[in-house]
Amino acid sequence: MSNHNLYTLTAEGAVVPATSETILIAARQVLAHRVRRGASLQSPQKAGEYLTMRLGHLDYEVFGLILLDKRHRVIECVDLFRGTIDGASVHPREIVKIALQKSAAACIVYHNHPSGVADQSQADELITVRVKEALALIDVRLVDHVILAGSNVLSFAQQGLL
Repeated sequence: MSNHNLYTLTAEGAVVPATSETILIAARQVLAHRVRRGASLQSPQKAGEYLTMRLGHLDYEVFGLILLDKRHRVIECVDLFRGTIDGASVHPREIVKIALQKSAAACIVYHNHPSGVADQSQADELITVRVKEALALIDVRLVDHVILAGSNVLSFAQQGLL
């Protein structure tokens, strides 16, 4: 039983209390709409909110990319690599390939930490440098690397790591 006052309609038109899962699905849809093509991602907080709802519940690691135009408006959000509970293999060449295909001017890379620990690892710092250098070769700017751990968000840009 939930302790909220939200309701949904059944197919028959009956009003019933919304389940927690229904609420989470609706929240993900609202956030996905906010970060649809053309939406502006000017702050790490906005990106973090969206990505928390997108990845915060997963028990495996996902590394992805938000492709941006020159005004930092979203072109597309792509989950690129799926790993295990404590890591995912990341290939900068695949990130470069997608950035070129989508004509991105800038990118935000992201991944989740299913462990719930939002601290960056040495491997996180290394892949950030490798991706930044690879993207620089094609004149695409790496704007941020966002790590999500449950509801905690770590922004490399805010930490001065980019």
